[in-house]
Amino acid sequence: MRFLITGGAGFIGSHLSERLILQGHRVTVLDDLSTGSVDNLAALDGHPHFEFVQGSVLSKSLVRRLVAASDRVIHLAAAVGVRRILQDPLSSLKINIDGCDNVLSACAESGKGVLVASTSEVYGKNDAESLCENADSILGPASIERWSYATAKKLDEFLALAYHASYGIPVIVTRFFNIVGPRQSARYGMVLPAFVRSALAGDPIRVFGDGAQTRNFTYVDDCIDALTRLLENPASNGKVFNIGGSEEVSMRTLAERVRTAADSSSRIEMISYQEAYPEGSFEDMRRRVPCICHVRGLTGWTPTTSLDGIIRKTIEHEKNRRESKPLPCPPPTVHADLALEAR
Repeated sequence: MRFLITGGAGFIGSHLSERLILQGHRVTVLDDLSTGSVDNLAALDGHPHFEFVQGSVLSKSLVRRLVAASDRVIHLAAAVGVRRILQDPLSSLKINIDGCDNVLSACAESGKGVLVASTSEVYGKNDAESLCENADSILGPASIERWSYATAKKLDEFLALAYHASYGIPVIVTRFFNIVGPRQSARYGMVLPAFVRSALAGDPIRVFGDGAQTRNFTYVDDCIDALTRLLENPASNGKVFNIGGSEEVSMRTLAERVRTAADSSSRIEMISYQEAYPEGSFEDMRRRVPCICHVRGLTGWTPTTSLDGIIRKTIEHEKNRRESKPLPCPPPTVHADLALEAR
């Protein structure tokens, strides 16, 4: 089977590309490299079953052409990270909404199935004991730009399910809960790699707010296991699935556990949200814990990597990254006509 993965040069997309290639599939990655990197795809460079196209999901004709040439689509492309959303809200909205609609429209036109990646952000300020897929979204006011991302991704879900209902195309929606692991960048406010890099460098580990806010983290290999199981199961079509880890942890405790695991002397520094995000328009959630009964009941999936294991693997990866000398990355394999069209 030939898969098209939008945003495939990103953290999750690159791991998924490798897994699908390993399973014997063909993979085409479409990515504009605004947040992804060809370095993430280095292990696949030159592979006969892999192709990279640099371009944007905002290019309708490019998306239509690539979707038509594929058997199935995995839509991961999105503007991600709190920092980017606050700095460029309009561009982020266009990519997240218009880009998703372009992909879904092309899939409907070609009759191709699609998996649309959403986020636990859609639950907003709902701090229920355990968030099931049918839980309410409690979002803040439009004046707080932080909520534009959650709103856009929830609209993506509505679009995906509407295309499924209207055109009958196979659609799966997944909500990710803090996926972490090798290749994840700290540039856009991703908390665990930021904590690990600070701990290894001996720099202060910066915890925003009072540190009592809690999250669940999911190792990327576990996430890929869940995605491949859902893709293989026809009963997943037309449904929404949480993909999340099993251990709830506060940000203060996470910082302490990272510091201990890294054998670091870094101090933990509490930073107000006003100082952390001088752009303003930020509001945080106190708690977000997933219920994974739906995906577990359908596929048998459950995360196998503990939080301590996640922290240890992230530290090991960062140490290896620091110790290895960077090699020049070969230019990506790009269809020149498609790349020019996407500019």
